[in-house]
Amino acid sequence: MKIIGDLPEILPVFPLPGALMLPRSRLPLHIFEPRYLAMIEDCMKTSQRLIALIQPRDIPGSSDKRLQLIGCAGRLTGFSETEDGRYMITLTGVSRFRLIDEVTGFTPYRRARVDWTPFGRDLGAAETDAGFRRTPFLTLLRRYFEAMGLSTDWDGLAEAEDELLINSLSMLCPFDSEDKQALLEAPSLETRRETLVTLIEFALRTGSGEETMQ
Repeated sequence: MKIIGDLPEILPVFPLPGALMLPRSRLPLHIFEPRYLAMIEDCMKTSQRLIALIQPRDIPGSSDKRLQLIGCAGRLTGFSETEDGRYMITLTGVSRFRLIDEVTGFTPYRRARVDWTPFGRDLGAAETDAGFRRTPFLTLLRRYFEAMGLSTDWDGLAEAEDELLINSLSMLCPFDSEDKQALLEAPSLETRRETLVTLIEFALRTGSGEETMQ
């Protein structure tokens, strides 16, 4: 198990709106901008191979793109290069962090100083959700997928461990950036599942009029 003291204080930053990565979850990414190609190359030279995935946020009345205060660091665990020089990578979530400040320097990509201490739990074993009622949850999820025109492996979902199921759906469902941030910042798996259910129920009420889960 990793400990907070093993993690670097400064990370390269990949600001990606609408993207969500969670501890122990895998996120495939397609990298093609020159500054982020350079970031991947620099990352692969380090022992930890960590990248900070964090959402940008708009500042009213300004063209500046600030960063959200909470993000998640992922370890580069998969890499391939296309014939035209793009990178296909996989990040595996390690831990969330709180942004302290951005670090100036000579890299073409942004870097940030981060604080890991609020999220020491992320470095432990997979979480469980004692209050999770899988059958009604999957019934609600099926209504949502049908309303959104989505498909999935229902047998795989039925057999997935609590954390894998809840976190994978949080990452993959087409929620907006603010909703993704709320799922990221959920303090526990139970809270994330409750937030996920609320978002699904809201989408059904506003989009197809389905009943909510009691």
